[in-house]
Amino acid sequence: MPRLRQLLHLLLGALLFCGLPTFAQSNYPDQPVKLIVPFGPGGSTDLAARLIAEYAGRELGQQIIVENRAGAGGSVGMEVVAKAKPDGYTLGMATMSTHGANSAVYAGKLKYDPIKDFAPITNVAATPSVFAVNPKVPANTMQQFIALAQANPNKYTFATPGTGSLGHANVEYFAMLAKIRLLHVPYKGAGAAMNDALAGQVDAITDNLPSALPQIKAGRLRALAVLAEKRSPALPDVPTYGELGFPQMGGGGWFGIVAPAGTPPSIIAKLNKAIHQGMKNPEFIKKLEESGAIAIPGTPAEFAKQIQQAIDRYQRIAKVANIQVD
Repeated sequence: MPRLRQLLHLLLGALLFCGLPTFAQSNYPDQPVKLIVPFGPGGSTDLAARLIAEYAGRELGQQIIVENRAGAGGSVGMEVVAKAKPDGYTLGMATMSTHGANSAVYAGKLKYDPIKDFAPITNVAATPSVFAVNPKVPANTMQQFIALAQANPNKYTFATPGTGSLGHANVEYFAMLAKIRLLHVPYKGAGAAMNDALAGQVDAITDNLPSALPQIKAGRLRALAVLAEKRSPALPDVPTYGELGFPQMGGGGWFGIVAPAGTPPSIIAKLNKAIHQGMKNPEFIKKLEESGAIAIPGTPAEFAKQIQQAIDRYQRIAKVANIQVD
């Protein structure tokens, strides 16, 4: 009998242990959630992350803490997310840089796989990017800027959040199409790039519209083109690259949320629901629209498809424009 009792205790313990993961998932989240932004503070990705943290955090009933981990076009922060424990307590802001351009420009050097190492949760927002110049540049239109650049090869500079970033890939591709030569000035994050563009240390900048819009409206930058399928309501007088004769440039970027691969489906579903509920808040919608972005919530499967499309697109661009980070 003592031996039988001992066996029964062992069996009960094993059953309880097996049930712990399910119990933990059902009580998720019972501690703050970390949301890693793979770029510096002040940029568009950071702005979107802080909106998600505020409104989705309310729905989860738990604080979402934004942590900026900039470097290598977003690769440093995304590597941290990829290697994190898949328990739902470390998430990442995925962009067309981290999950599109980087796989092409860092070919063979990227320390994460944008498909295999992540569990997509939802896309959040579509956002145009904008090419703008410092007011000291004597060009009021993109046509005038192209003429200046053609007459002065390698004289005009453009700032991006880093070598191999989405902005870098897009401008190099545009320069090739327009038959101009510009000097690339990479920074460690969009905030630093913007500061020098405003100060006139660089002539031009490509940035996501949400972070560039206040500077454009204040007259500290002059917008020449938007990368989007159609004109932005926030800048109705600024043409798209397509209208300017460069349809190959395509549309704008996006921001979404991912978790490490292996995160339980129940947690992914709970996060998807909380983020979508937060995005329905009128204040969230207002702040997002004021920034020039458009909400594009979706299922994990839909977001996975968008990621694959971004990878395919920038593989083509990197090859045609000969962009690769050594």
